[in-house]
Amino acid sequence: MDKLYAMEDAQRILQIAIAQETESGELTQQQLLEIAEELNISPATLKSAEQEWHIMKGQAEDHRLFQSHRRQRLKGQFGRYAIVISFLVILDFVAPGGSILGHLGFSLYVALFWGLGLSLKAWRTLQTSGERYERDLDSWRRKRSVRQTINGVVNRFLGSA
Repeated sequence: MDKLYAMEDAQRILQIAIAQETESGELTQQQLLEIAEELNISPATLKSAEQEWHIMKGQAEDHRLFQSHRRQRLKGQFGRYAIVISFLVILDFVAPGGSILGHLGFSLYVALFWGLGLSLKAWRTLQTSGERYERDLDSWRRKRSVRQTINGVVNRFLGSA
């Protein structure tokens, strides 16, 4: 009796075998077609799978760029927070007269409330799934698309001038 493999297991075994068989770890399109033919996969199905793979690869790159953008923005917000709070703490220490909390008065309240808001933004930035994340990602994609369109028009205009 033939041994049965789950589809995922069979795919993983074939991936490992193909990786071991090819020296450079890369396949030409002709080699890919030959493998598909040996597996009784039609060229149309292979072409469709390749298109789907390109879409998935593009989406993964979008997610990576979006996460990088969000982390950079968060770093900037933390930097502004640190600078402003440091300045306020220095002002509290330099200002005459103390408060109930010692020398930290106004700066402590600003640090706490701004810090709370910043913590919530950090938590949201670390979330990489869910409805809110998808909405933010779609918004970022639209803005990036508009920015790329405007840059293309400006470059064409400047290039022809």
